[in-house]
Amino acid sequence: MEKISIENKCSMSLTIFRYLVVEMLFAFFVSFLFFFFIFFVNQLLLMAQQILAKRVPLAQVALLILYSLPVVIAMAAPFGSLVGTLMTIGRLTSDNEILVMLSSGLSYRNIFIPALLVGIFISMVSFFANDILLPAGTVEFTKLYRRILISTPALELEANSVKRFKDTVIVTGDVMGTSIDNVLIIDRTGSGERRVIIARNAELKDAGRDGLSLDLHEAFIQSSKEIARQDYDYASSGFLRYWVPQEDIMQAVSSISAREMSSADVWKEIEKKEDNLKLRLDERYGKTLEQALSLESSLRRGPQDESWNRRANFLQSFVREAETAASIKQDRSLLIYRLEFYKKFSLPLGAFSFVFLAVPLGLLAKKSGQTVGFIFGLIIAVIYWALLLGGQTMGMRLGYSPFWSMWLPDILTVSIGLVMCIIRMRK
Repeated sequence: MEKISIENKCSMSLTIFRYLVVEMLFAFFVSFLFFFFIFFVNQLLLMAQQILAKRVPLAQVALLILYSLPVVIAMAAPFGSLVGTLMTIGRLTSDNEILVMLSSGLSYRNIFIPALLVGIFISMVSFFANDILLPAGTVEFTKLYRRILISTPALELEANSVKRFKDTVIVTGDVMGTSIDNVLIIDRTGSGERRVIIARNAELKDAGRDGLSLDLHEAFIQSSKEIARQDYDYASSGFLRYWVPQEDIMQAVSSISAREMSSADVWKEIEKKEDNLKLRLDERYGKTLEQALSLESSLRRGPQDESWNRRANFLQSFVREAETAASIKQDRSLLIYRLEFYKKFSLPLGAFSFVFLAVPLGLLAKKSGQTVGFIFGLIIAVIYWALLLGGQTMGMRLGYSPFWSMWLPDILTVSIGLVMCIIRMRK
């Protein structure tokens, strides 16, 4: 008799397990579509609108959107997990199904295990999209965008913007059609001279495979030597044609940031940057030590030595070298790569950490569990996103630890959820 009872309980547990998994996956799918649409509008439609304004063929715009989908999936999945779990547990609680399960001899473990497994699955999907699909999509996106630029190079210039090419920086004012007001161009000539060109207005022309051309009106040109800035030339012209080669445009487009790389590639870049930083710091510390020894030597020898009169210069040089070493140590590029590396793991695993918070919150629902779960999910998603962006901003601007900047939202979510779980189970 006892054996039959155990078998019935196991069969009931398996049935409840399948039931909860199906319910959570369905709720996740609905919530995922909601967040997918939000991020899609925010990131993709705006990009498509800018490209469509340049009369790019619709088929190519559709492909650009397709190649940009992995980043949307990676961001929408964790928040879909949060809202989906809250909606599912909230509905089961408000409909007294959780009470029936507990009365049948099941425990909270039978509720947590399906939720945790679904969270792990969603985290894996999010990580796969962010770490594998996103780099692959970025490669295809770059190839297609380069093909579009060959036929429409004017895509690279926008109103009131700063655009960097290989050896050229173009600052634009207001744009009316192909006419640009107040153009500033900073570049480097083939002989290595620095050049600044200012024009009241310019006419943008698409030179096809030759790149871009700007017909500058009322232009002023000033050029100077790199090693002798006081030696400069200047001239003015009523009309000047300026060319931006296609190779420079392609090089500007081909650059890939840490966000579009896989975690393995980001880690390799971090190691390279750390090695390079170590070499630069060793060189700077050597110069700092050299100035410190010179200062010490002048002080030891006293006023009778000629170096005594240069002790102030030695001190200033020592302070300057030490300050330079401290600024070099705060390598912004390395910091960005470290932040992105931790973010590639913390954001996908947010789907798993949300389960610890969503389950005990869902158990508190009394009426309208799905609606309450959806509202609470949105609030928590906004707070989590604000913490993530805040941590990233503080990490980049204030030099906070990249690890804690990216992992603190997940750690807080799990900690609060575990405390609520313990309180709930004790009741």
